[in-house]
Amino acid sequence: MSKKKKIIIIVVAVVVAVIISAIIGFTSFYIKSMEATGTSDETIIVSIPQGSTSSEIGTILKENNLIKNEFTFKLYTKLNDVSDMRAGQYQLNRTMSVSEIVECLQQGKNIVKDTVDVTFLEGKNMRWIAKKIANNTENSEDDVFNLLKDENYLDSLINEYWFITDEIKNENIYYSLEGYLFPDTYNIKIKASVQDIFKIMLDQMEQKLEPYKEEIESKGISVHKLLTTASIVEMEAANDEDRGSVASVIYNRLSNNMAIGSDVTTYYAIKVEPSERDLYKSELNSENAYNTRGPNMEGKLPVGPICSVGEASIKASLYPDETDYLYFVADKNGKLYFAKTSQEHNNNIAKLQSEGLWYSYEN
Repeated sequence: MSKKKKIIIIVVAVVVAVIISAIIGFTSFYIKSMEATGTSDETIIVSIPQGSTSSEIGTILKENNLIKNEFTFKLYTKLNDVSDMRAGQYQLNRTMSVSEIVECLQQGKNIVKDTVDVTFLEGKNMRWIAKKIANNTENSEDDVFNLLKDENYLDSLINEYWFITDEIKNENIYYSLEGYLFPDTYNIKIKASVQDIFKIMLDQMEQKLEPYKEEIESKGISVHKLLTTASIVEMEAANDEDRGSVASVIYNRLSNNMAIGSDVTTYYAIKVEPSERDLYKSELNSENAYNTRGPNMEGKLPVGPICSVGEASIKASLYPDETDYLYFVADKNGKLYFAKTSQEHNNNIAKLQSEGLWYSYEN
């Protein structure tokens, strides 16, 4: 072999060796650059704008120290034909590899939601609503209760909404907007203030009441009293068929200067949920502006609503059934038994007691 050929072979060998070495080196570098950048699982919020390219996303990730190299990130997306990374805010951390980050961006995993669907139920009181708001937004229960005591805020509502009057400012009322927040499912911003949330619910209540505005005015009943009646109907009637009859009993007793005598008002007065336990006789006999089982409540509604009310209960309270019922009693399964006389009512109670369906009251 000639000297010239030997030189060529050596040069080729060196070039091949360099190329192989470079390939091995780059492969090692590439593999390393695909690994996580650290061991901290601290959440890092990253915003990916709409229409961002792989290069632009790589820059954002590198700036947040979530990837080691922008070029290899872009190369990874090319090699794996990644072209569907989604815009949005993501919760990422530095323990995630490039493949894990890309998977998140492709599938919308760990995306930060800025809104949440919250369902407020009929028959729930303000304490429950406050917990619901606290569990689904950045507000606390105290934020809810503090706003309900804000005189300037309440005055602004009285000026803004036709159905809200200074009746909500009665000093005996526990929670000023009890019964005024319409129960429904709302899409709420997680960062929304309590005031923002209340506005959504009050606007919905206004929308629900608007069709009945003329009827309410013609009957000369205040919305406050209507919602108070509807709240008792909501708590006492287990189904729509009973709502009109329950409302008729309430109005018949009021017109006869009788106490309404509803246990659910006593529960509200003592701030105990009906599902927690039976009532004590001392609680039934306690004097309270909500307790219609207590003294000095003849011919009177509670001072305000005792829960959130749905449209069915509002309608039943505005258009009650025409009956002669003066009494109703519920068994432990929620079934109602109506009566026109005290004798008939007592017979219903005796029957329930004999069947083990009667509520017993402790001393």
